[in-house]
Amino acid sequence: MSTATTPPRSGPADPTAAGAPGADDGDSRHARRFGLPVATALVMGNIIGGGIFLLPASVARYGTISLVAFGVLTLGAIALALVFGRLAHRHPKTGGPYVYAREAFGDFAGFLTAWSYWITTWVSNAALAVAAVGYLDVLLPVHGSTTATIGAALLIQWLPALANLAGTRYVGAVQVVATVLKFVPLLLVAIGGLFAFDSANLGPFHAEGGSALGAVSASAAILLFSYLGVESAAVSAGEVRDPRRNVGRATVLGTLAAALLYLLTTLSVFGTVPYERLVSSTAPFTDSVNLMFGGSWGGTAVACMALVSMLGALNGWTLLSAQTPYAAARDGLFPKVFTRKRRGVPTVGVAVTVVLASLLTVYNYTSGNPRVFETLVLVTTFTATVPYLLSAAAQLYFLLSGRPDRVNRARLVRDTLLALTAFGFSLWLVAGSGHAAVYQGVLFLFAGVPVYAWMSARRQRAAASSPADRT
Repeated sequence: MSTATTPPRSGPADPTAAGAPGADDGDSRHARRFGLPVATALVMGNIIGGGIFLLPASVARYGTISLVAFGVLTLGAIALALVFGRLAHRHPKTGGPYVYAREAFGDFAGFLTAWSYWITTWVSNAALAVAAVGYLDVLLPVHGSTTATIGAALLIQWLPALANLAGTRYVGAVQVVATVLKFVPLLLVAIGGLFAFDSANLGPFHAEGGSALGAVSASAAILLFSYLGVESAAVSAGEVRDPRRNVGRATVLGTLAAALLYLLTTLSVFGTVPYERLVSSTAPFTDSVNLMFGGSWGGTAVACMALVSMLGALNGWTLLSAQTPYAAARDGLFPKVFTRKRRGVPTVGVAVTVVLASLLTVYNYTSGNPRVFETLVLVTTFTATVPYLLSAAAQLYFLLSGRPDRVNRARLVRDTLLALTAFGFSLWLVAGSGHAAVYQGVLFLFAGVPVYAWMSARRQRAAASSPADRT
C-alpha cells in the first residue's frame, strides 16, 4: 500500500513495548507476554466455547448431513489458520485482520475490518452468555424467571471482563486453567460416547429436503460460530513472544486440536441422543452423558464443564474485543479513548464491549425471540467473514504484488492456493448465513461508516492545522 493512504503511526510498532503510547505505567508486573503454550491455549479456548456444547442441537434439524458441513468447515478453518499464520509472520502486530487489510488496501478497508470484527466479538459474547445460561439452568434453574435469567447472563459476561481488567497476566492464567479443565473431560466424554454409539439415533441424513449443498451451507453457517477464534493469536500478536514464530504455530495447533475434539464430540452426541430428542434439546451434552451413564450426575458434571468452557471463551473473547479497536485507535481510525491501557489491557475497549454485549443480551431476552442463540450466531457468521475475506484478499495482494520483501518465492504457489481457498470458503459462508443474517449484518456494518467519516475528517483538520503543513 502506498504511504499516501497511511497516516504516520504514533509510537513503536509494538504497543506493549516500554514507552509505547498506552503502555503500562508502573504496572508491568501485571502485563506478561504470551508464549507458545498460552497462545495455543488462547486459540483453543476461544474456539472451544459455547458452540461445542450447544450447536449439535442447532444443526441436528438438517440431519447428519451437518457432519459433512463440519468436515468442510474444519478444512476451511485450517486454511484460514495457515493464512493467518503467514500474515502474522509478515506483520507481527496487535490487530490481526485489521492490520492486514489496512496494509493492503488502505484506511477504509482497515476500518471496515476493525468495525466488523469488533461487532463479531461483542455479539459473540452475547451469544455465549445465552448458551451458558442454558447449561446453568441444569445446575440452578433460572429460566423460570426472566429477571434471574438476565441477571445470570450478565454475571457470566462481567466476571471475565473483570479478569481482563486485572491484567494480561491473569488473562493468560485463566485461559490455561479453563482450557485444561474443559479439554481433558470433553475428550473423555467423546471417547465414551463412541463406545455407546448407536446408529439408530442418527436420524435422517438429509432431514429438511431441498438441495444437499444448501443444507451443508446452512449448517456450516451456524457451525462457523464454533470456529470463531481461529484468528485469536494473530489479533493479539503484539502480546505474543516471538510472534513471527509463535503466532502461526499457535494458530494451527489450536485449530487442529479444537477440530479433532469437535468432530469426536459431535459424532458422540449424534450417536447417543435420539434424533427426535436432540432437535429440541437445550443442553445436548447433558442429555448425551445422562443417556450414556444413566441418572443425572453425568449430565450435571458436563453442565459444569460447559460453564467453565464458556467462561474461558468469554475471557479470551473479551481480550480480543478490546485489541482490534485499540489497534485502529492508534492509527486514528477509532476514537482515541480506545488506546487507554492499564496492566497491559485496553480497558476502555473491554468496558465498552461488555456494556454493548450486556445491552444486546437484555434486549434479546426481553424481545420474545424463541431462537435467540441461532439469530445471534448467524449475525456473527456474516460479520466474522468480512475480516476473513479481507485478510485472505490481503494475502493475495501481498503475494501478487511482486514485492520481494513480502513474498517467499519458494512458497508462492502453496500460499496462493491457501489464500484462494480461504477466500472462497469465507464467501461460501456468507451465502450460507441466509438473507436475514446478511441484512442485519450489513446494517451493523454500515452503521460504522459515519464513525469513519468523523474520524477521517478529524485527521484532515489536524493535518491542515499542523505547523509542518503551514510551513
